[in-house]
Amino acid sequence: MAWRLRKPSVKVWLALLLLALGGVLAIIEQRDASLPGPVPHDEAGEPDFYLEGARMTRFDAQGRAYQRLETPRLVHTPEDDVTRAETPRIRIFDEEGRIWFARGETGTLGAGGNPLTLRGDAQLEAPAEGWRLNTETLIYDNASSHAWSESEALLRQYEQRVRGDRFDAWLNEDRMRLTDNVRGIHPPIDEERGS
Repeated sequence: MAWRLRKPSVKVWLALLLLALGGVLAIIEQRDASLPGPVPHDEAGEPDFYLEGARMTRFDAQGRAYQRLETPRLVHTPEDDVTRAETPRIRIFDEEGRIWFARGETGTLGAGGNPLTLRGDAQLEAPAEGWRLNTETLIYDNASSHAWSESEALLRQYEQRVRGDRFDAWLNEDRMRLTDNVRGIHPPIDEERGS
């Protein structure tokens, strides 16, 4: 006796196709879950927003720009109200309209947007005065216009180089200081250049 199999109906084929498609989607979903996506996951919590290729300008109560930040990636987490930036490039405008440049490998704006902390090869530059500071961690408090380092700092002005364990600068007061274990190189002044 020969058994003859009936051809499956369209409904059966459709059900099998949907099951196969569901299995493929489940595999893809599991595979993507282990890869880091565009949304960072860390102890600070899940971000409420992130921007790529961001340019941010902050204004004071009178509507004057006092800080500009450019970064390839900006992330804000509401749990701690902190904004994190990758390789930020910052322009700070002081009360006299001078521009100060700052950068770092990473940056954070604290709760309420202050202070700004730069980490990893942090730099602060005053082009008008011809000096540049390099340190590992630099913090800038906008409310007091105070910038300081939490690690050894190297201050350069033309050919002069001075190191210290701590750096402080008050941008609106034209005042800075290096303290603790200060040492430097001060080449003779070149009369022709006047420096």
